[in-house]
Amino acid sequence: MLARSFARARTELPLLVLDSLLVGLAYLVTMFLRFDLHVPERYWHELLGFLPFAVVVHLASNWFWGLYQEMWLHASIREARRVVLSAATAAGLLATLSLLWMGIPISVLVVGPILATLLLGALRFQARLFGFRRRLVADRSRRVLVIGAGNAAAGIARDMLNNQQAGLTPVGFLDDNPRKQGRSIAGIPVLGRITDLDRIAIEVEADQALLAIPTAKQELVNRVAAACELARLPLHVLPRVDELVDGQISVRDVRELRIEDLLGRQQVQTDLDSVRNLLEGKRVLITGAGGSIGSEITRQVADFAPSVLLLLDHDETHLHDAAALIDMPAVQLLVDIRDRKRLAAQLRRWKPDVVFHAAANKHVPVLEDHPSEAFATNVMGTRNIVDASLDVGVERFVLISTDKAVRATSVMGGSKRLAEHLVLSAGREGRRRYSAVRFGNVLGSRGSVIPTFARQIAAGGPVTVTDPDMTRYFISTPEAVQLVLQAAAFSEGGELFMLDMGDPIHVLELARRMIRLSGRSHDIPISFTGIRPGEKLVEELQAPNEDWWPTAHESILRVSSPTATRATIEPCLERLAKAAEDADDGMLAATIVRLANDNTLTTTAGLPSALDLVSVDDTLMSEAVGGPTWNPASI
Repeated sequence: MLARSFARARTELPLLVLDSLLVGLAYLVTMFLRFDLHVPERYWHELLGFLPFAVVVHLASNWFWGLYQEMWLHASIREARRVVLSAATAAGLLATLSLLWMGIPISVLVVGPILATLLLGALRFQARLFGFRRRLVADRSRRVLVIGAGNAAAGIARDMLNNQQAGLTPVGFLDDNPRKQGRSIAGIPVLGRITDLDRIAIEVEADQALLAIPTAKQELVNRVAAACELARLPLHVLPRVDELVDGQISVRDVRELRIEDLLGRQQVQTDLDSVRNLLEGKRVLITGAGGSIGSEITRQVADFAPSVLLLLDHDETHLHDAAALIDMPAVQLLVDIRDRKRLAAQLRRWKPDVVFHAAANKHVPVLEDHPSEAFATNVMGTRNIVDASLDVGVERFVLISTDKAVRATSVMGGSKRLAEHLVLSAGREGRRRYSAVRFGNVLGSRGSVIPTFARQIAAGGPVTVTDPDMTRYFISTPEAVQLVLQAAAFSEGGELFMLDMGDPIHVLELARRMIRLSGRSHDIPISFTGIRPGEKLVEELQAPNEDWWPTAHESILRVSSPTATRATIEPCLERLAKAAEDADDGMLAATIVRLANDNTLTTTAGLPSALDLVSVDDTLMSEAVGGPTWNPASI
């Protein structure tokens, strides 16, 4: 108990010192006024003996009445009454003992405590006395309850106070750290823990909450969001530290909570030295640079100071937008990867050291209706960029792949599995550092489920879900790209990497949560449309014939995937190209999917050789892939 008392006194030392000075000043001023500024010498001697005693009595009385460890920003009549009672107690004690100082005038003993009361009250109520203008601004602005009481929270609170035009006024902090309870930041109190949010939001009449912990873990983000939903309090957030401009906290960075914040706020630990060694001073080419993944690769690669950054896309608007994201100059290549000659010419001109191949057609239902487009871009386009890269001696090549390539049921997934074969075979046969990285759905990418749900909610619904049992793996774009860069640094040649996607998420629950976040839980209906062609109910991250083992990074796995040789797959690709030219979409779609799932493509003992495959018996092929019999030689 004694130790806690000393610790408390040490914490309140600045206020104790100020109180001592003000009490002394009150009695000095009273003495001067009593004698019209000319105090006789004998009264000075009496006063010098009286002042230390008076200070101690006032401080003891203040302590007794609880004037320390108080949240004075929210002081009211109750606190003011205690200030008066403390002064009255001190005056009574001093009057009782005044016989020891017979030379102290009665007027000093009466007026001194009154003046001391005014000064001590002014010190404690200065936020209320001199904060009138701030209160007027607060009345016109939104009252913000800040979650967190760390450096970021302090910075954003000060910026809100200084930037009155923003229309946000911090009214309190919540933090689970017991050492911060009862403290204040920039004059704003720490009012309690996050579990107290519902109660405190009502007490301070908060209009919204702000999660000001840029390093918040997934569990904390979801807990705060759930508490705000319960309190019917809109929640805004600060972005992650690596998403802030120059790492500086500003009220301009505050934004509404998005579903991505609830699903993808993982802080990825990256071996920056290995990635820097991979990229710094190198000529780096990014295909599909204008896409969701490609533009994020562009942004992150630029931070590692490549000597030349080559951005390739067939869409000029997206290409321009990707270049505008970065501060360094970039070479914009308006080229379609399906144009083999122009692509090869550009690579011969610029001779990149590292290639990130993100260009692809990706929308499953669309590609079911247009398999020739999937084949031309995802398969033949990949072959073009791989061949051009081999031709100019590209050191490292990374294919962005997808979980839909695992036991593919769609043209999109099948075409990406064939692309994996092309890249991995180039790495294994040529002993080059060519690899592929698989991951699931990217949060917020163009045309994906989250922007679709957001658009439907904004339009008043209904929100369309294909099946109530459908699940998907999700990953944030920055997290995925950080892991892609790290996997590229791990590559020795011909590896297939898989990102740890965590637990699958029910799409129906995702839709419900987005509706709740919009504040329109009772207005937006959900309708079920049925699984679309090519879609799976549940996505997979590895096939039964694939195994995996960990890498040096806990979120990156190395997959042992049977891979076709280039000699094995090339004759099949040529025949598929012929089917595409003949516009036989039905045969082309079925063949892409079956080839992607065909274990006889891989170089495994006991299976047909490469060229035998093009005329393999249709019974063998049927057993390998299931379903109706087929013969690639008949394409």
